[in-house]
Parts: sequence; structure tokens; C-alpha cells
Amino acid sequence: MSETESTMQNAPGAGGAPQPGAGGAPHKSALWQKLLPWAITLVCFGYLYAKLSGAAARDGMGLVEYLGGIFGRVDWVEWLALMIPYSAFFFLVDSAVVWRVVSWFNTPISYTGILPIRGSSYILSILNEQVGKGAMGLYLYRRYGVPGWEVGSSMLFIMFCEFFYLLFWATVGWSLRSEDLPEVFGLIPVIAVGAALFLAGWIYFFRRGEAPTRVEPGSDAPVAFRDRPLFKSFREAGPLHYLTIVLLRSPALLAAVVVYTWALDLFGVEATMVQMLGYLPVIFFGAATPGPMRSVAITLWVVLFPGNEGEMAAFGFVQHNFFIFFNAAIGLLFLRRANRELFGEADAAA
Repeated sequence: MSETESTMQNAPGAGGAPQPGAGGAPHKSALWQKLLPWAITLVCFGYLYAKLSGAAARDGMGLVEYLGGIFGRVDWVEWLALMIPYSAFFFLVDSAVVWRVVSWFNTPISYTGILPIRGSSYILSILNEQVGKGAMGLYLYRRYGVPGWEVGSSMLFIMFCEFFYLLFWATVGWSLRSEDLPEVFGLIPVIAVGAALFLAGWIYFFRRGEAPTRVEPGSDAPVAFRDRPLFKSFREAGPLHYLTIVLLRSPALLAAVVVYTWALDLFGVEATMVQMLGYLPVIFFGAATPGPMRSVAITLWVVLFPGNEGEMAAFGFVQHNFFIFFNAAIGLLFLRRANRELFGEADAAA
């Protein structure tokens, strides 16, 4: 996984000895990789500005007055009563997924033992998701001696399963009420069939054959794609591992369907839960796209609900950014314990 490799490879002590085929020189991101998130953000906000300005003009108002009116009509107490329990529930489910995967592929660890570092990583993820995942890798190395590349393999496995769990529920939503979804969503079952065939081939590719031959650290010997340390979790994972992660993740998405449908009603926009089941996986993919403030996800809300530009822009903005910052607040509850376990009592006190 690209978002974990660079962080954990360069973290002090995160990987122990150099990994086979990893090379000794630090990897430096290309300029286009640094600029891409900002380019995506500029395009998204340019689109949103044009849409919102047009909607405000149709109502004979300025943009600030138009958006202020939308925010003023929302019952924020009721909205918080929805979002706070949901965010806490997501944290528990997300931690359960990390706990299960780390226990399978890295080291035995209790569920309560994973909560402090998973929660604390949300704080760092406000600025950079890579840093948050890298902190988890450093914690597992310092606390349990797990090499950084093994942790990276587990994080990659989680992200890989994330795609299939979102695609599965998007397919369910489409199959239940395809007539309520935009025409382009008709591609979902086609993508699902292709993804299922790919997954079957992927599992067979990594599960076949013998265990990889050990290559001494620092060796320049070529390493086959399947045998690279980053794919350790995939070599060990069978179909039931993938299915288990999909099942563990699913309660969070189903809860989101209910919460987002009710929250959307507070912004004056109606949607059925089946519609939301088709929309949310796509929205969540957008939230994972590089760029500040989840700009792609906010833009997708506006695209999927035409005629409600202001309401959907406000809804997308508060939903995704509250979720990020509230999870970080949860992390603050665990920060002292995580620091104590990671750096020792002296560093925590300082």
C-alpha cells in the first residue's frame, strides 16, 4: 500500500534490517505526486463554486447569504445526536478490523490493545493519512517487534478488502432499486462481475506454490512479485479471511446508510435508504481520493443530487469533516496511553 510503505520504511526502526528488493536510498516523491491532491481539490472547488453561485443567483441571493440560510435551517442538536454515536461506532468497527488482521498476519494482540494506537492514529490522519498509518507501524514494531513491511502488508490487505466490501454493498443497493439510481450506476454489476473474477485469480496467484525463498537482507538478488515482503498477508490469506473482513466492515456501512439518510433529511433533502445504499459506497471511494477536506466526496454529493446544490455541498462538507475531527477527538482519549506504551513513561510525562 503506497500510503503505508513510504512512512514505515523510513520510520526509525520500523522495519529492522533492510528489506529484500527495497533498496537503500530513501524514496522521494515526484513533483506531480505532491501537486496532484491540490490539483484535484482546485478542480472540485471550482466546480462547486460554479454550481453554488448559479443556485444562489437563481434565488436572488449572494453566495454567503445563500449558504448561511441553508446552515441556519438545520437542527444541529438532532444532527449531533446522529453523528456522535455513529462516529464512535465506526471507531469500534474500524479497530476490530485492524485487530483481526494484525492478529492473523503479524502478532497476537487483544482488541483493547489495538484501541489506543488506532484512535491516536486518527489525530495524525487529519494532516496526512500516511503519517497515521505509519504511526501504527511504529507502534507495532516498538511494542511487539513487528517489521514495518509486515505491517504495511496488513494495511494493504485491509484497503484491498475495503474495495470489495464497498462494491458488494453498492451491488446490493443497485439490485434492490436500480431505477432510483443514476443511469451510470448500471455499470456497478458489470464492475462487480469483473472484480469477482479478478479476486478469484488474485487469491489463486498468491496461494499457489511454495513459501517464498528467504533472501538475505541487503542482497541484490531479484525477488518475484508474489514473494515480495509487502505481499506477506496475501500469501497467507484464504477466501475466509477476505469474507471475514467484509462481514466485520459491513455493520459500519449499514449504520452509515441509516444515519446519512436521516441526517440528509435535516438539510431538507429526501432520499430512501436503498438509494443511500447505492450512493454511499461511491461517496466513500471519493472520500479516499487524495485532496484536502475530502473535496471529491463533497463534489459527488452535489453531482448525485442535482437541484440541491447548496444543501448537498453543506451536507457533504459537515458530514465528512465532522467525522474526521470527531474521530481525532476520540484519539485524544487514548493519546496518553499510546504515548506511554510507545515512548515510555518518561517521554509521556514530558
